[in-house]
Amino acid sequence: MQRLRIRFRRGEEIKFISHLDIIRLWQRAFTRANIPLAYSEGFNPHPRISLAAPLALGITSDAELMDVYLSKELSPHFFTTTVNRQLPAGVSILQAIQVPSHIPTIQSQLRYAEYEVFLNETAPETTEAAISALLELETLPWQHQRDTGPHHYDLRQLIDDIWVIEHRPGGCRLGMRLRCDNTGSGRPEQVTAALGFTGYPQAVHRSRLVLKTYRDSN
Repeated sequence: MQRLRIRFRRGEEIKFISHLDIIRLWQRAFTRANIPLAYSEGFNPHPRISLAAPLALGITSDAELMDVYLSKELSPHFFTTTVNRQLPAGVSILQAIQVPSHIPTIQSQLRYAEYEVFLNETAPETTEAAISALLELETLPWQHQRDTGPHHYDLRQLIDDIWVIEHRPGGCRLGMRLRCDNTGSGRPEQVTAALGFTGYPQAVHRSRLVLKTYRDSN
């Protein structure tokens, strides 16, 4: 069995497609491309496809990661070229590499997600001061409203770093490295609210997913 790790792009055209619909999109593309997928065992076999982390609606990305298991070995180049021909506008494979089948799941290796967040800005010095003040905090009690009711947690523990990428007329672009693992995931719009910005960011782009290396996991 072969295991390929895929890095793919999600553009503006599909940024409002749900996580389940993205999985269905990939399954259809693999079927049309005649990719020999490996299947799980049991009464209800399903293709062995694993995405590292769901992407919230409205966010674009050049850093989505997915592991695909194949029953027959293919070259990463052939896989990329063949599947890309079957994908709709807004999604494309940027890289495919072979990884050992026995290493931990991609979800268990995930540690952080990095984002570029575009915001309206009042003054550069105000933004810089807000970032410094937030990063100096040891705790930041926060509440997020869910369908089941309010969820209380420490937002500061989900923030690894925040930095200014650029100031520009009418706005700024921030970088954020937020925790993204099985203990919790930071959300860029909540961080911008904690910084004092009102309203949703102009745009959010996931630029990188940070994995724990296999050597560290031994």
